[in-house]
Amino acid sequence: MLIFVNNEKRDVSNLKTLVELLESINLNLSKGIAVAVNNQVVAKGEWSKALLKENDKITIIRATQGG
Repeated sequence: MLIFVNNEKRDVSNLKTLVELLESINLNLSKGIAVAVNNQVVAKGEWSKALLKENDKITIIRATQGG
C-alpha cells in the first residue's frame, strides 16, 4: 500500500495504523508531534485506532525549540 508522508511516497504494506507508522519512523510519540491525515488533524488518543488507507496523505509536524 502506498501513502505519502510529508509529501514523500512510502510503501507501508506491513503497517496498519497511524501509530505503527510513527513508530516505524522512530518518532518520540510522547510529546511535540501533531499529525494530520488527509488534512484532518488526528488526536493523539486516536493514533492507534486510525487505519491507514491507500494514497493517504500524512502530515507530521514536530515542535522545535529556538528563538
